[in-house]
Formats: sequence, C-alpha cells, structure tokens
Amino acid sequence: MTPANPSVETAEFAGKVALVTGAARGVGKETVRLLHHRGAQIVAVDQRPGVKELPAEFPGVHPLVGDVTDEATATLAVREAVDVFGGLDILVNNAGRTINKPITETTAQDWDAVMAVNARGSFFFAREAFRAMRNLGGGAIVSTGSYVCTIALPEGAAYSASKGALAQLTKVLAVEGGPLGIRANIVAAGVIETDFLDTFRSDSRAYLASFAGAQPLGRVAKPEEIAEVLCFLASPRSSFITGAVVAADGGFTAI
Repeated sequence: MTPANPSVETAEFAGKVALVTGAARGVGKETVRLLHHRGAQIVAVDQRPGVKELPAEFPGVHPLVGDVTDEATATLAVREAVDVFGGLDILVNNAGRTINKPITETTAQDWDAVMAVNARGSFFFAREAFRAMRNLGGGAIVSTGSYVCTIALPEGAAYSASKGALAQLTKVLAVEGGPLGIRANIVAAGVIETDFLDTFRSDSRAYLASFAGAQPLGRVAKPEEIAEVLCFLASPRSSFITGAVVAADGGFTAI
C-alpha cells in the first residue's frame, strides 16, 4: 500500500473531526487512511459490515453501518460525530453507485437507485453537516464526483445526471456556506482502479484498461491519488477554494 504523502504535515488535521461515507473500501478507505494519518478523528459510514473492521487498522475511527439513502443515517452520523468527538469539521461525501446502460434500456428502477445514492444520499449528508458546521463555526464539505458531470459518455444517463446534480449541489453549498465559513468542493474524478466496476460489469478489468490509453497520463487513477485531492480540498491548504469542480482525471477532459 502506498504510504501517505510524506511531504504533508502529519498533524495537519489534528483536532479536526471528519465524516467519510463509502468508507469501507476504495477511495473512501484511502481517505480514512490519509485523514487518520494526519491526525483527524473520523466517523466512517458504509452499508457494508466491513466498515466495522476499520478501527483495527485505524485506531480510534468510529464506524457506522448505514445506508446513505436513508435520511436517518445522515442524521445519526452527524450526531455521533458531535457526540463522540465534539464537533464536525469535514464531510467527505464519497459513497457512490453507477450503472452502465443505453438510455433505451435504463429503467425507472435503475435511475432511482443511482440517484438515491449519488444525489439524494449526498444531499442528506451535506444538509446535516451544513447544519452542524453552521453552528460550530464552519468547515469543509468535499464530494467525490466524476468527469461525467462536465462531459457526456454513452450509456451513462443516470450516473451522469446524478453527478451533475451533485456538482450543482456543491455550488449551492459554497454560495450559502461562504458567509458562514463553510467551503464546498467536488472532485471530478476519472476512472479509478477499484472494484467499483465489478458490481455491474463482467469485463470490468478490460473496461478499465481501455481507458488507460484514452488519457494523456496513459493510465487510470489509484484510489490514494483521488483521496489525496479530497484531503487537500478538506484542508487549510485550499482555504480560498470553494464552489470548484476540480478535475482529477489524468487529463481526459483536456483532450
């Protein structure tokens, strides 16, 4: 496993409380790793029971098994951050779902399932975090988006629409949150080397490889590379950045 960036002060998030969704694996787990290494106290949320194993690897992390599409999960997660750790400074909206179908084959159920996680769930967590941060003097809300919020790819109607909704939500959070000391940004991530695609494509490895040569860097992202951008946007190093859609796509959208 690639270690945390040694050039970043390990106490950067000392005294800060973070909440990370989709924390059990992939980008979410790598974000937990970096935040923990740099001193943050963390509430880690995931619907997968494996999230309960995180404290063994990252002592002090507070795991919560829950479905992000359930409004009560967001309310509980933010309340536990405040009750267990005394506040909430950072929300990383990372939980996501996708589907890959032509528009003519995309069902209402497909659409609702993707929108429920990427848009509805992210809204619940952002709203509850915003309320807590407003009362506690500010904070940073960072979301894992996708380059499909700015460009169109075939067979991605539901996913693209959901990430577009998340990008616009982020901008509203930035406008409303600015006077309150709350920043909000979204990472327009490219294709990432995780098992995310395995859930809906039997040819996921070949599909990933097909993107490697389609972008200037000639490869797909590693989870820790996206996590590093999320942590940067959550940190004081990005103190004058808000409302931004930050590309981390290997140059794909520059072509």
